Amino acid sequence: MRERIRQYSRSAVFGLLSFFLLLPAALADWELNLMPGVTPISRDTYQLHMLIFWVCVAIAVVVFGVMFYSLYMFRRSRGAQPDTTMVHSTKMEIIWTIIPIVILVAMAIPAAESLIKIEDTRAPDITIKVTGYQWKWHYEYLGRPDDPFVQSNFGFFSNIDAVSNAARQVGSGVDVYQIENYLRDVDRRVIVPVNKKVRILLTSNDVLHAWWVPELGGKRDAIPGFVNEMWFQAEETGVYRGQCAELCGRDHGFMPIVVEVQPEDEFAAWVAANGGAAGGGVADVPGGSQAATASAGGAAGGAGSSAAVDMDMSMDELMSRGESAYLTNCSACHQPNGQGLEVGGFPALAGSAIATGPVDGHIGQLLNGVPGTAMASFAYLSDADIAAIITYERNAWGNDTGDIVQPADVKAAR
Repeated sequence: MRERIRQYSRSAVFGLLSFFLLLPAALADWELNLMPGVTPISRDTYQLHMLIFWVCVAIAVVVFGVMFYSLYMFRRSRGAQPDTTMVHSTKMEIIWTIIPIVILVAMAIPAAESLIKIEDTRAPDITIKVTGYQWKWHYEYLGRPDDPFVQSNFGFFSNIDAVSNAARQVGSGVDVYQIENYLRDVDRRVIVPVNKKVRILLTSNDVLHAWWVPELGGKRDAIPGFVNEMWFQAEETGVYRGQCAELCGRDHGFMPIVVEVQPEDEFAAWVAANGGAAGGGVADVPGGSQAATASAGGAAGGAGSSAAVDMDMSMDELMSRGESAYLTNCSACHQPNGQGLEVGGFPALAGSAIATGPVDGHIGQLLNGVPGTAMASFAYLSDADIAAIITYERNAWGNDTGDIVQPADVKAAR
């Protein structure tokens, strides 16, 4: 029996030694702590976090050290007698009240300094209005004619990238572990210049969302009817990823955020290409009749331009754009094959009354949603996107109605 116990003991010791020897390699890519980030705010937050952490560690060592020392040295088996001289001692009451107050005040000073910096959104170089939608983000760069970077407003929607979106569908059969940045990539990134102060104005179109990119520091809620502010100043170029940090609905996990920090000259070229230069393109305003650039490459982008509202698009153009817009905005509920989902009550569109019935009713449903159901209004999409989606739904999956809906039809129905 003793020999067996020795064997078990040796095995246990060997196992523990192996675990601790392999631990550094195993945890090389597994960080539990905050990340320092690439902005002054994120670094201040990290340093404050570490300062408070070590203060707490020191307090724990002192308190638990005294406690365990007392329990051992003054236990009953050693004949220790209770010392009652400290019971109701005014001197001790004052001492153990003052010491925590001093510690709290000492920690509050650097914390207050960091909070003041976090709230100081004055004098930004770039201002971006960010609006949360279920489940995507809309970015609008706010320009001024005398602004050195952005002279004209322009904007775009940022959705989860097509590869991740296809892989996440029920029964896709895709091995998501083979997808780089699965659920952490988008179709259009937020571009900002390096070493410039970027102010973010946050709001929401529907429910609570939260904009959070850990390496840039800070996190703020996007609340319908309110505008919150935050700012960051990235000091290193690169790509930084985050996501909505609020449980905003069934697709909450599918609205990532990707911010790309570029040198100033590259940022200026990107702004000009997207209509933000002086005399540039038309702002993409969600819900407006001129909002035709939602999924196009820029303000001057062919069928995505404001002129597309009043132009006729061919069936091929509408079907191509409609498929892309459908997969981005509608497939989560109605599935890429239009068969819907029984669980959750998401009806099929293939052969449905809405997709094969009167066109006016179909347009009205996308613009207004269906009260009492999960079908929300998609009026914030551009007229061109809504027209393309409806045309696609009426001519895909065997719904061969031959109906064509133009952006002007949607514009007239708004």
